[in-house]
Amino acid sequence: MYCNYCGKVIQDDANVCAYCGTRVGGVIARKRLVRPRAGRSIAGVCLGISEYFDLDVNLVRLVWLITAIMTGVGLLAYPIAWIVIPEEPLMLPMPAGRPATNP
Repeated sequence: MYCNYCGKVIQDDANVCAYCGTRVGGVIARKRLVRPRAGRSIAGVCLGISEYFDLDVNLVRLVWLITAIMTGVGLLAYPIAWIVIPEEPLMLPMPAGRPATNP
């Protein structure tokens, strides 16, 4: 398979080109804006936004902090985003039961 952007040969099952870093493939799954359960500092708002837009989480946190200090909008927007953005679904482990048998 070839990357549509840089033209290099990549693996057939690749989602991201190893050379230029762009997403490849016929169908790109639609991402949802959610607050992840792992890796968040306070409520996961900045982490969720950074994952949704494929940005560095520290950059999003810095921009949010600067916006909060300079305009005060960030202080109001963070609790609103905390309420509005849904939390990532809880992934429960499979229950222990009988092992699957091959026919």
